[in-house]
Amino acid sequence: MAGATNWITTRQSGGVTEVHLSGHWSLEDAGQIDAIASNMEITGSEAAVLDVGAIEYLDTAGAWLVEKLRRRLSSAEHTVPLRNVKPDHSVLLNLIGGLADGPAAEPPSYSALSAIAERTGRATMDVLAEAADLLNFLGLATVTSFRTLMRPSRFRLTSFVHHLEQVGLNALPIVGLLSFLIGVVLAYQGADQLRRFGAEIYTVNLLGISMLREMAILLTAIIVAGRSGSAFTAQIGTMQVNEEVDAMRTIGLDPMEVLVLPRAAALLVALPLLAVYADLMGLAGGALMSLFVLDISFTQFTERLKEVVPIWAFWVGLIKAPVFGFVIALIGCREGLKVQGSADSVGRQTTRSVVVSIFLVIVIDAVFSIFFSAVWV
Repeated sequence: MAGATNWITTRQSGGVTEVHLSGHWSLEDAGQIDAIASNMEITGSEAAVLDVGAIEYLDTAGAWLVEKLRRRLSSAEHTVPLRNVKPDHSVLLNLIGGLADGPAAEPPSYSALSAIAERTGRATMDVLAEAADLLNFLGLATVTSFRTLMRPSRFRLTSFVHHLEQVGLNALPIVGLLSFLIGVVLAYQGADQLRRFGAEIYTVNLLGISMLREMAILLTAIIVAGRSGSAFTAQIGTMQVNEEVDAMRTIGLDPMEVLVLPRAAALLVALPLLAVYADLMGLAGGALMSLFVLDISFTQFTERLKEVVPIWAFWVGLIKAPVFGFVIALIGCREGLKVQGSADSVGRQTTRSVVVSIFLVIVIDAVFSIFFSAVWV
């Protein structure tokens, strides 16, 4: 490598300042070369020429330094030409020189209103694309289900029973405990508020309607989305990372039949049963709290419940269960099949699965509530 004193040398020849460049003009020595060039005394009134024939190595950083020096030597009266340019350096020097001589790019105008509109538009398009993708997956799952119904022998009963145990039987403790506690809280808070109006007996009305129609099934669906939906995504996503899903396709197995259908069927059966169990545990918690707070015995609680809560309230909650179960299974399996590349993708899609599942469950529950309120008096 040329010494630091040999990168730039100057001499006067016939009233023209000749600047000779040599050595390696690269990113490694860019700082030292730039410091030397910046310390050069330049009047700007004399003609100058830049001789680059002795440059041994030139990269992009070096070409920028050459162009920077050329522009510094230039003046309104004199432009500085390059002399003895090597063929393998000419393309890079011409490219950098053209960029430097081109018009300066104007900074993009910024408007807070237009930025908000742009973000809103992008988010809207993302939601529409997500909805279209989900609808496409729903259609594929529906076609696979009908194909399996036509040929029941293709249904994987062992896998179905296994997942039924995982999402149903193993979920009983957490669903039962939380439903019981929610029943206790509703009864206590309801009694505390109604006591101010001397209407404590209506605590049974409040508890029965809210638990049977909304709270039990909604709470159960959210628990299942966080517990089973995320498990579906993690399981299938790990198989994607390990290329097991690709291996299935290679040997002629349909991942929709092998992975998606048994899980969806298991949740379709398990969630209504869990909803009934949550109803019973929630009412039991409310009855226990009513006994301590309102001195209402279990017999009185049961009789009052039968009088004020119609059986239709129970069916309203139960009708939602299979829909919620199918949606949770669909989202969980779909996000698992979208995993790509690494374990980081598994975690990201698992989180997305839980968020989207809970969001859709609440949206569908709102639609059901409006519909049933309109048709049921």
